[in-house]
Amino acid sequence: MNEKKDIRALSKEQLQTFCKEVLSLPRYRADQVWQWLWQKGSGSFEDMSNLPKALRAALDMHFVIQQITLDFQQHSADGTIKSRFRLHDGHLIESVLIPVPDENRYTVCVSSQVGCSLSCKFCATGQMKRERNLTAGEIYDQVFLVNEQALEHFGRPLTNIVYMGMGEPLLAFKPVMQSIERITAEDGLHMSPRRITVSTAGIAKMIHRMAEDGVRFNLALSMHAADDAKRNEIMPINEQNNLEVLQEALRAFYQATRNKITLEYIAFQDFNDGIEDAKNLAKFCSAFPVTVNIIEYNPISGVSFIKSDPERLNRFASKLASLDIPVTVRRSRGKDIDAACGQLANKEAQPS
Repeated sequence: MNEKKDIRALSKEQLQTFCKEVLSLPRYRADQVWQWLWQKGSGSFEDMSNLPKALRAALDMHFVIQQITLDFQQHSADGTIKSRFRLHDGHLIESVLIPVPDENRYTVCVSSQVGCSLSCKFCATGQMKRERNLTAGEIYDQVFLVNEQALEHFGRPLTNIVYMGMGEPLLAFKPVMQSIERITAEDGLHMSPRRITVSTAGIAKMIHRMAEDGVRFNLALSMHAADDAKRNEIMPINEQNNLEVLQEALRAFYQATRNKITLEYIAFQDFNDGIEDAKNLAKFCSAFPVTVNIIEYNPISGVSFIKSDPERLNRFASKLASLDIPVTVRRSRGKDIDAACGQLANKEAQPS
């Protein structure tokens, strides 16, 4: 017997066709099912209470809803909530709710892959083998479920979504774009694309693709070094996507979309936090408007990098500011829990 398909893999048109041609039902029934799936986040056909019982049974006979489920959760003293979710095939991923009540900002950091293939030297996810891309539904579920956490714990909905969790979003391009479509659509969660940021380690070809597509969300580049030798050392992806190639891709992205570009820059003690590093970074930033986020490093087991001391970090940031580069220093959140991307999911072995 063939395995039943996740109904969320269907487009709206495919769902309408199925309801009409297979079940001989009017179009509005498909629209009702769609609403349950993508507005109400339903994980069960039985919950779709305004559908006839026979329709619910027919859907259950043909399809499944492969919704993710909460496996484990950590709460930080600063309000950060890290959730480990289990997928239908047993794999584990994680999402993080980052509340900043003073700024009325509630951000979810979502994963796009099980593991990662890029092997960045400082990253916990990079120590895991990439098993597969997440589906659009599995990415959507993270947003839907963490939004419920935000409402429960803070009485506020999510304001921002960042694709900065486990995995490289631009190597899961199709499901990532599909998930953004469902999250932003009027018949989905109807969140503004201007509140969404996709972060990449630097896949130049796909940055150009997004420029050509005229995407409406924001883009972040995980930079972490502003000369090729250092970036090659910590991010092997740079060998195929060097800084000159990335600079041109980001310039094209900005010219085509006028969307915000952020450079994420983890400061490592005595590695990339010197004055010359700041000058190199400022030179890279000269091609387009950009904000640099300097990030305090969350150490992980088995990695020799340590975070910059406050004096060096502040001197680095001050040098950038003196070169007219907008810069923020983002202090680490969730220090008392498994804060780094991939740490929590990596605590339990993934299924083979």
